[in-house]
Amino acid sequence: MTTITMPALAGKHVLKPLPFAPTALKRLSEKLIVSHYENNYGGAVRNLNNLEKQLAQVTKDTPAFVVGGLRQHELMYRNSMTLHEAYFGNLGGDGRAAGDIASAIAAAYGSMDAWETHFRLTGASLGGGSGWAILAFELMTGELRTVWSGHHTQVLETALPLLVMDMYEHSYQMDYGAAALNYIDAFFANVQWDEVNHRFAQAQTLHRTLVKEAGS
Repeated sequence: MTTITMPALAGKHVLKPLPFAPTALKRLSEKLIVSHYENNYGGAVRNLNNLEKQLAQVTKDTPAFVVGGLRQHELMYRNSMTLHEAYFGNLGGDGRAAGDIASAIAAAYGSMDAWETHFRLTGASLGGGSGWAILAFELMTGELRTVWSGHHTQVLETALPLLVMDMYEHSYQMDYGAAALNYIDAFFANVQWDEVNHRFAQAQTLHRTLVKEAGS
């Protein structure tokens, strides 16, 4: 029997290092950050690797319902990995918004304060449950969107995450219990806006390329 190599299902994802020291964040404890990183983000990466290895064993005789279950969980763990990496990547800053992204947000929402109200309340709506609040960039339109996601599998199609706030209870319960609003305050105090600006610049470049190719 010939063994087929499947790079798309290699199951070799590794954790990205935190871009900040676990002790460096304001009002988010080292214990919380380490647990979140190792157990929740790490768990998603490990589970994704296991799912890919199982999918690599699929043959024409594998029941479709088995493949469907594997695919559903693969999507959940892949998005969890991606969103956790974006989340940790946009922490470690001083929380002061500046640069092109601040100007773009103000233009899209009337003011930074108005957008922040939308974003905070989007996060608050998920308190006590699970999900993500995301500032996303729509690649086809070039517009900014504040997105609610009740699960790892709910995303805005053709959009890139610029700012990601984890609202699963594991992101705050250890420090704040059920007080999700206090966690949201702490999140905003630690946003690394330089990283958000970097993502925004990359997204704009991709948008210009797509628009140019669509018009050619």
